[in-house]
Amino acid sequence: MLIIKKTTIIGAVLVIALVSIVAFVIISPESNNKSEDSLFVSIWAYGGEPSSLSPLDSWNLEQEPLIQSTLFKRNHNMDLVNDLGEKYSISDDGKTYTVDIRNGVKFHDGSNLTADDVAFTYNEAINGKSSLDLTNLNETTVINSTAVKFTLNQVDSTFLSKLTTLGIVPKSYNNETYATHPIGSGPFKFVQWDKGQQIMLERNDDYYGKKPNFKNLTIVYLQGEAALDSASNGDFDVVEVPAELANRTVNSMKIQKYPSVDPRGIALPTVPDTGEKTDDGISIGNNVTANLAIRQALNYGIDRDEMINNVFYGYGSKTYDGVSNLLPWNNPDATIKDGDINKSKELLSADGWNDSDGDGIVEKDGLKAEFDLIYLASDSQRQAMAVLVSEQAKKFGIKINPQGKSWDDLSNFEFSNGVILGYGSRDPGELKLDYYSKLKGASNIVSLNDSTVDSHIDSAIDAKTEDDSYANWKSVIWDGTTGISPQGDAPWVWIACKDYVYLVKNNLDVSQGTATVPPHGGDIFGNIYDWKRT
Repeated sequence: MLIIKKTTIIGAVLVIALVSIVAFVIISPESNNKSEDSLFVSIWAYGGEPSSLSPLDSWNLEQEPLIQSTLFKRNHNMDLVNDLGEKYSISDDGKTYTVDIRNGVKFHDGSNLTADDVAFTYNEAINGKSSLDLTNLNETTVINSTAVKFTLNQVDSTFLSKLTTLGIVPKSYNNETYATHPIGSGPFKFVQWDKGQQIMLERNDDYYGKKPNFKNLTIVYLQGEAALDSASNGDFDVVEVPAELANRTVNSMKIQKYPSVDPRGIALPTVPDTGEKTDDGISIGNNVTANLAIRQALNYGIDRDEMINNVFYGYGSKTYDGVSNLLPWNNPDATIKDGDINKSKELLSADGWNDSDGDGIVEKDGLKAEFDLIYLASDSQRQAMAVLVSEQAKKFGIKINPQGKSWDDLSNFEFSNGVILGYGSRDPGELKLDYYSKLKGASNIVSLNDSTVDSHIDSAIDAKTEDDSYANWKSVIWDGTTGISPQGDAPWVWIACKDYVYLVKNNLDVSQGTATVPPHGGDIFGNIYDWKRT
């Protein structure tokens, strides 16, 4: 689902303070003379330091897991490529997937990886803590030592995407020990985790695939000025930096940006407030945003170029539907002319919204066009988004009141107010989670109920192959008559897909031509096999 999980930021505040103090103790000045086959990387993507290194706790579920192997991967063109899985087949009814697994693969402790481990991993994930959506997977069974069978409850063209994300663990898995001392079959072995400081890995020389050129990889979790200071001191080969600091010059390092499929936007409740509440007692609906003209006026009137330049510091690309143009189901027909204040005024006026009392806010039937916009208070970028959106909306008569909240508080407002959120997946099934009327709770928080959109989603899911599904996913966005785009239901005001920005040592080639498409949280390690010193 598109809501960023609260668990990903547990301990983040403590880590920021702690790591800025200890980082230069861990990475000593002598590190400038470190071996050329060692990598030191400072990142902060997706909430910073993890709470677990287990894929069953969602460790690097969308990113390259490094320690573990997945059955398949996505390359830089979004094509499906083999990893542990050597080939797959789908039954005629579309409900059974059979995957042949590489023979002779070993875990880092020397034990054999077999189909039993694959089946165990997926069966554990069905009812475990992993955030991977496996609700349609009935069971995984072993055919023989090198083949497994996945049995689905119903046809699902997105299931192959589920086979690209989950790292495989041994069937001897114990969560209490594995979370901090993981064993996998991936390109790097776990060495040490100094919590609040760093994770140390070493190359798996028995890896079955293309081996990295670097023997050691150390990951430190720094943020903001601390990250920039570490780059200036020459302590790291790669440093993730926030957009607002990316244009500073650092000796012997170059800026490299990675366009992503990670959008930021404003979720708008599409139903009025009738007193309905969720099972947890949270209010549903907003009388202002329930009006289609309001939602469309915001989509047309918001100036995304100004947002990107002032909020993202130029590191982002416009999106109108939350689906990046890097994805094969992107629909260019959803493109509109934004920043069009006259268009917004026309939409509002035609629907009966007018400023009869001259206070600058349009009203209809006694209802002012005013609502609260909730954002994560600890995120300065989202705060800047909220403030600028409210300033732009004033120009066509809508009053927006930015309200910063903690994650815990935010969840109490997300069904009844505008909310700034981000997500980003390489799985088209995300569109079902976001807009399918039959989904409740954490999914479809905008309460969209469009039978035509539902029909396109059903057709996309029922398609025999991924490629066959793309036309229907595009129709979910806009089919010429309706969809979730600004011309249609407009349940979101999507703003931009952010770029992930890194400082990279001049003597390091991170092979941007083979870089994988970054999902929510980024994934600079997706092509680490191709990195080399120059």
